[in-house]
Amino acid sequence: MNQAQGIQTQIPKFTGQNYYHWHIQIKVLFESQDLWNIIDEGFKELGANPTEEATATYKDAVKKDKRALHIIFQSVNETIFERIALAKTSKEAWNILHKSYKGENRVKNIKLQSLRSDFDALRMKEGESIEDYFNRTVLIVNQLRMNEDNISEQKIVEKILRSLTRNYESVVITIEETKDLHDVSTEELMGILQSHELRLKRYDDVPIEHAFQVQNSIQDRYKPTRNDGSMKQRNKGKGRNWNNIRCYNCQRLGHTAKFCQKKDEGEKPDNVLIHKDDESDEHEDTMFMIFNMEEAVKDDCWFLDSGCSNHMTGSRSLFINLDESIKKEVRTGDDKRLEVVGSGEVSVSFKGKDRTIPNVFYVEGCK
Repeated sequence: MNQAQGIQTQIPKFTGQNYYHWHIQIKVLFESQDLWNIIDEGFKELGANPTEEATATYKDAVKKDKRALHIIFQSVNETIFERIALAKTSKEAWNILHKSYKGENRVKNIKLQSLRSDFDALRMKEGESIEDYFNRTVLIVNQLRMNEDNISEQKIVEKILRSLTRNYESVVITIEETKDLHDVSTEELMGILQSHELRLKRYDDVPIEHAFQVQNSIQDRYKPTRNDGSMKQRNKGKGRNWNNIRCYNCQRLGHTAKFCQKKDEGEKPDNVLIHKDDESDEHEDTMFMIFNMEEAVKDDCWFLDSGCSNHMTGSRSLFINLDESIKKEVRTGDDKRLEVVGSGEVSVSFKGKDRTIPNVFYVEGCK
């Protein structure tokens, strides 16, 4: 431990495997003790007939050099100490360590190639936080700079924007269109992306799939009581009004397809279009079920179908964001073809909370 101006400083230990971190820490320590110049530049020996001023300067330089050499000796383990035990000056000991562990030009070039390859391969992992991804990136960038690769801030920012997951696509487009990337620092970029990350987490407390699933706890409250498939409500007044629930099998109100008595009789009303396989069109997206009804339906009446292959809507105003580069066709059960002119996220309100549904098709002609 060294003590200067009442502050204790612990000397970082070099074990042979942590040269990158040790090099940074020990250099800062030497600079704080006004010893780095003596290590970096060394000192000149006294000439013949030195003046008193030259002699005093020389003695002061030797004193600083021995103090720096002592710190280097203390900062390495016994095995590494043997490499520098015969060094006469701190500069000599430092150069031995530098050449042994940082490498000569040929070794340094190979290491640079490896680091550049790691930088090019950087990609944000699904579920990884912005902070963790930035930490991985900064670690490689610092090592590149330590090996004399002056990678620019703009190149780092562009790399990060290219390698984020799809959740950040909208904010990436906004940054690229509204900001000059030459003026954006990695710290500023991290702040912007973390703000977007916090907004995304607001929608993650309840899984999206639960928004349109009938929970078992609700289903268990209602049991069929007559052979015609209608249902009476147990604990009347406590649950949903099942008179507004329509069976997609027989089109009658008051029960779901699970409890429909006609589902095994082969009855299929004309106004229901059922999905059918078509080997020749396997590459096309097909809706699992669609209702084609002319009768008036109450606004608070929902049709529940957990088997749909895609959510889609014809209302552009529902979309939070929309990628209009996605073009395809979907086929309904009656072979009607609709044109998809985009895909994006739609916001809905469920149990008083806003939820986001991803990958919703914007379909012309679909309401």
